[in-house]
Amino acid sequence: MQKADGGRRPPAIGPFQGEDYPMSDQKFLGLDLSTQSLTALIIDPHDLSLIKHQITFDQDLPHYGTKGGVPQSDDPTSALVNPIMWVEAVEMVLAWVKQSGLAGSIAGISVSAQQHGTVFLNNEAGKTLHMLSPSKALHEQLSGIFSRRMSPIWMDSSTGAECAEITKAMETGPGIMHLTGSHATERFAAPQIRKFWKEDPQAYEATAHIALISSFLTSLLIGAIAPIDGGDGLGMNLVNMHSGNWSASALKATAPGLASKLPPVITRDKLVGPASVYMQKRFGFGPGCQIVVGTGDNPSSLAGLGLVGEEKIRAISLGTSDTYFGYISQLLDQKRNHGHIFGAADGGFMFLLCFKNGSLTREKIRDDYGLDWAGFSDHLTAVRPGNQGRIMLPYLWPEITPLVLDTGIRRYGGLKADDPAANVRAVVEAQIMSMYLHSDWTGKRPDEILITAGGSGNRAILRVIAQVFGARVRAYEVTGSAALGAAVRAAVCWMKADGQKTDFGTLVRDITGTAMSEAIEATPEETRIYQGENGLIAAYAACEAHFLGHGPDPGEAIARFRRKYA
Repeated sequence: MQKADGGRRPPAIGPFQGEDYPMSDQKFLGLDLSTQSLTALIIDPHDLSLIKHQITFDQDLPHYGTKGGVPQSDDPTSALVNPIMWVEAVEMVLAWVKQSGLAGSIAGISVSAQQHGTVFLNNEAGKTLHMLSPSKALHEQLSGIFSRRMSPIWMDSSTGAECAEITKAMETGPGIMHLTGSHATERFAAPQIRKFWKEDPQAYEATAHIALISSFLTSLLIGAIAPIDGGDGLGMNLVNMHSGNWSASALKATAPGLASKLPPVITRDKLVGPASVYMQKRFGFGPGCQIVVGTGDNPSSLAGLGLVGEEKIRAISLGTSDTYFGYISQLLDQKRNHGHIFGAADGGFMFLLCFKNGSLTREKIRDDYGLDWAGFSDHLTAVRPGNQGRIMLPYLWPEITPLVLDTGIRRYGGLKADDPAANVRAVVEAQIMSMYLHSDWTGKRPDEILITAGGSGNRAILRVIAQVFGARVRAYEVTGSAALGAAVRAAVCWMKADGQKTDFGTLVRDITGTAMSEAIEATPEETRIYQGENGLIAAYAACEAHFLGHGPDPGEAIARFRRKYA
């Protein structure tokens, strides 16, 4: 079947269909553990098939009492999960692979997992992982290996005091952002470890190994304590991004004796061992099945989009939070006060900026005016680019980029609350201009931008992105880029070790086919309205600076825009 643009449709991703799937000997399994589910994706680089299976924690593991994958808490800043739930989910997925008859054809496996979550293991963990009995369930044998029963995940925001303490302790050096790639961040491992040490020093002392979720799941596959990769490791506030090793000053600022509790860091994808004897005997994986070092969901998504090694294309995820991210081969000028640097699969880096006011903010504006998404799009396209200088700062929730705690909507340039079309245009323009403004440190502006997640289907929003950035914009039509990235990482690493020539971009394009929409491009005149001298981006920056207390009233900047463009 052909798409309208003449390309073939991407292959269907669905549950196992028995004899419908060929049995080549080089299939690759990606496991992606998100907040709410564990997804298994099997790819075959030879016949380009994809097979998917998913475990949803709330529905398939109800005895853990989660809602959205997380147990409910009276403390809104706390987000702790029982890691045994993840173990049981892994068992269920591996059992599915066995039942499908595919386990023996899996040549490589890699893990993607929600970034920043930490798992604390006692001194029995390594021995227990190595001595697992194939006749017993995995979760039953591992219940005693944890020095901390519950693991903090990325949603936990309870470590503000610890972030401040770590930042202060590192003030005399180059600073934590320049050293580790990010400001001390509440969800990151360093402040979470520090809080654990402060609140329960005995349990911290009994901790022999500290893992990230991705390395913990990898440990289950190899039957030993797994290393941490640079992609996930640089989301800890503990790794020196310049050397790729643990930072002595960051370790000292975090907790005593921390170095002895951390595994090695691996800065590029590497085979870390064969599937364990337990994996072979209980689930039917072959002795030649190799495990690739696990990583976080953000670096895995970069691989799943085929962007590892590609610096002319960037990506935007229009999800609950919006993110702007891409690959960089070398570290950039660190004169910035926001954003993150993580590692990439090939030893390079990825940047990521997170904007908390994403889809929920767009939905709130939509609902305020009684619109559906079609009506929202109609209003968005009814107003010409630049919105006549009417600007919104849509901080309905505390914002990450830039840091805003005083929530609410601010309107400038005569934007009236009773004008639905102007407000719809204003919220989308504000979100995209903020991405453009705050990504100025990420290198050359892109030629093309791939759009993923829920908002990627709204072509009216995509057109605004093209207008603001002056780049070709395409929607990426394959869901689950992190799971695909895990499978692709396993394939690329295994194939290179086998002497085969491949790369991320080629393999992703081969597997997904033409899984991108037709390109949307703006006219030079449209982009000039935003980027030109005295354009709307300059006026927006003046509004933001005024609100943050860094600049004068933006009225004159808005007036300059109107004189030239309105």
